[in-house]
Amino acid sequence: MLFFRSLPRLSIQHISKLTVIPSRSSTTPHINTLACSTRHYHVEGGLILAPVVFSGLFVALWTWKCLMLVTFQNKIIYMPGLPPNARREKIQEYAGRCGGVQWREERVRAADGTDLALCVADVELGSSATSMQPDVVLYILYFQGNASSIPPRLPDLSSALCMLKRSSLKGDDRNARCTMVCLSYRGYWTSRGRPTEKGLSMDAAAALNWISQLHSNSYGGEVQELRPSAELVLWGQSIGAGVATNLVAEAPMPANVHLDSLILETPFTSVRAMLEVLYPQKWLPYRHLWPFLRNHLDSWKNLGIIRQKYGTKGSLPEVFILEAAKDELVPPKLSQELYDRCLDLQLPVTRRAVPGAFHNDTMFRGEGRRAVSDFLSRRIFPPHARGWA
Repeated sequence: MLFFRSLPRLSIQHISKLTVIPSRSSTTPHINTLACSTRHYHVEGGLILAPVVFSGLFVALWTWKCLMLVTFQNKIIYMPGLPPNARREKIQEYAGRCGGVQWREERVRAADGTDLALCVADVELGSSATSMQPDVVLYILYFQGNASSIPPRLPDLSSALCMLKRSSLKGDDRNARCTMVCLSYRGYWTSRGRPTEKGLSMDAAAALNWISQLHSNSYGGEVQELRPSAELVLWGQSIGAGVATNLVAEAPMPANVHLDSLILETPFTSVRAMLEVLYPQKWLPYRHLWPFLRNHLDSWKNLGIIRQKYGTKGSLPEVFILEAAKDELVPPKLSQELYDRCLDLQLPVTRRAVPGAFHNDTMFRGEGRRAVSDFLSRRIFPPHARGWA
């Protein structure tokens, strides 16, 4: 009874106000045109935004990689830390595989004070090689490729020298002494510093001056006519070919040293050309980064400078191009371009391909070592001078 008394009194009018009876028109669904148009806008916006975002990420990644290629190009081109033990190699570890050729380590300083290492060996050539005063002194300045160090290369280089020694014993009355100097670039093996093209050029010039000083100290007689001539052969492998041509084109040759020839082993024309080889697709941006290169190693350009520089002296150096028939890095067309360049400049040039050889194993194969030793033998003991006493 109390419960019902507490309820409010509702009249018919109150009920009619509180109750809503749906009409025929109110039972049909009502479409919110504003919400639908907003949802349609979001769908179209998402379809447009997705490719824009992905395209932006793609361009950003390309830009980042291009920036890294330009910034760290020295670390990409020069790899003195590969393999990981390259800086800890020792000459003694390879002495038993050098066929009796005795190698020693020498030190020299570049123009900027960087301490550099040299591997040096002397080989007596000719049938009368016991003579104290050789008729000809040949210096071979060797520039390595972009990885590893000098000691692992010594067995193959020693084999080429042994082939040269055996060929010199065949009917030549003259005697000669061959001194091979292998330069360890800055940052490589036990040399200090960090490699750059400018730095490597200073290293090559320091090694050349070291050879000049060695020749003066060894054969520095007062009578100029009695001194043996000092013939120089520059031998560069891969990037070392660019270092060799840089040296001839840029550095003055010492007065007591005569440049005889260049051996370009698995060479390329320039770093710019290698960019186009590694990234042949024109839609890739990397091949277009050449204006930002700090390393050029432009042998194609250097050959023109060599022609102008030595053409007036009347003694053009001969160029020997040694290719790897199965080179997986440098295509044959780059060697062909260098060969054609020499012909156009009227530089004496010969070309040889090592069958079955890859980029880094031309000296590992007997055909490659024999090709180099035959070329050196012709330079030391030319056919027209056979039998001269």
